[in-house]
Parts: sequence; structure tokens; C-alpha cells
Amino acid sequence: MRISAKTEYACIAMLELATQYGLGQPVRIRRIAEQHGVPPRFLVQILLQLKGAGLVGSVRGAAGGYQLLKPPQQISLGEVMEVIDGSPEESDPASSASADSPVVKVLLEAWHNVGMAQHKMLTAITLADLLEKTKEHGEQMYHI
Repeated sequence: MRISAKTEYACIAMLELATQYGLGQPVRIRRIAEQHGVPPRFLVQILLQLKGAGLVGSVRGAAGGYQLLKPPQQISLGEVMEVIDGSPEESDPASSASADSPVVKVLLEAWHNVGMAQHKMLTAITLADLLEKTKEHGEQMYHI
């Protein structure tokens, strides 16, 4: 499975926004960019795309930033990835070989099925699930 930098940054931004959900404080782009090493200009474009999809909202002004429009339990990883990359149907594999070949047909069908299974799995993982896992990883850190 290949994940583009844009998709990875979108997922990072959404998880960062999820950590602040319900606190009433929007998250600034600069904070996300600095904490995770994401180029701020790229992050602006990504957040505008997520805003257009209705996943995030923006708050203007000195205390402005971005925030989730739905609870983290209602936003799946697959949904975020679909906003950035498009639906799995749009990226169905194609073949450079003859489409009439039974072997090619079987391979294309297999790849399609794998893609759909992957999409189903990603849709089952919510931002809340991932936040819970980040807490587990945070507790395993050793401090000297």
C-alpha cells in the first residue's frame, strides 16, 4: 500500500485536530506544521480540501485555526484518504496488456478485490480509534 505525502499529512492534521475536538480551541496550522514537520503551505492546501469536503471548519482571527466539524468517532481514516485521493473505484488498476486476455481479467479482478478490502478496512478505522492507539504509544515512552 502506497500512501502519498499529501494523504499522510492530511491524516496527521486530522488526528491533531481530533486531539482538540470539543475543547473549543481551533488548532493553528503552524502548530501542526512544527510538531510534525509538515510544510505549512502544503498543509494550507490540504486543510482547504478537507474543509471543502465538510470534515473541518476554519475560524478566522488571532485565535483562529481549524477544527473538526464532526466527532472523531464519526470520521474514518478511509474517509479522509478518499477526500485526498478519490474513491477506490476511481483508482481501479488498469492493465498495459490485452484487456481480452483471461489472465489479465483475473489479475485485474484480484487487484480490484484487494483494493475494496483495503478500503473496507480503512473505513472501519476512526480517528477516535487512532487517538486511543497514540495514547498507548505515549505511555510506552521511557524518560530518564
